[in-house]
Amino acid sequence: MFRDRGHIGFLGHNDYVEFRNLRIKELPRARVDNRAPEGFTRLFNGRDLTGWQGLQDRPNDNPAKRAALPLNQWADQQVKADERMRQNWQVRDQALVYLGKGFDNLVTARDYGNFELLVDWKIAENGDSGLYLRGTPQVQIWDKAEGSGGLYNNKTNPSKPLKRADYFVGEWNRFRVVMLGDRVMVFLNGELVVYDGKQGVALENYWEPGKPLFPRGSIELQAHRDPIHFKNIFIRELP
Repeated sequence: MFRDRGHIGFLGHNDYVEFRNLRIKELPRARVDNRAPEGFTRLFNGRDLTGWQGLQDRPNDNPAKRAALPLNQWADQQVKADERMRQNWQVRDQALVYLGKGFDNLVTARDYGNFELLVDWKIAENGDSGLYLRGTPQVQIWDKAEGSGGLYNNKTNPSKPLKRADYFVGEWNRFRVVMLGDRVMVFLNGELVVYDGKQGVALENYWEPGKPLFPRGSIELQAHRDPIHFKNIFIRELP
């Protein structure tokens, strides 16, 4: 087989040869990593941790308790959290990689309300991670039979994905998450995996059960002792 000036052909010799069921599918050009699609803002620049900060220790991993801290106490705790962040999160091949052994989530420095979020991720065998939305756990990422994407910490509303849409372990997956109010829709690799038939599923307030979800909060990349990779993290704020 040879390629010449944009043509595809087969090199014939004097021997008998037969071909059948020949098909071709043109593929789109490869996506450029960490370049935001039109209308989106990138949260990760592919080079460093600009725009991110570390998650404070318990009980300050609770956004409500963290917000209630006196400013000087909050600042002291944040310095320690950022030191852990720099130790355990690194940028390799234009991807964010967690190499620690704890639960040192990576947190956006900005808060968000309603949004559409795109995130590429990959995990190792038996890996476990997730996305916190407005500081609230979580859109699940893991290597389990039921698949990723479910709102794992929901107790009353649906918590499992509608189907398994994960690629093989070690391959890149893509989330598209739409959050309006407390309602969340999740697409995994183009498949709708979180939806209640009419709208998104309500994400419950894990930190203060029974209370409304926080109207704004950070996006967090969960560290769960396992290696995890993220890239192509983009957000589009919605009214």
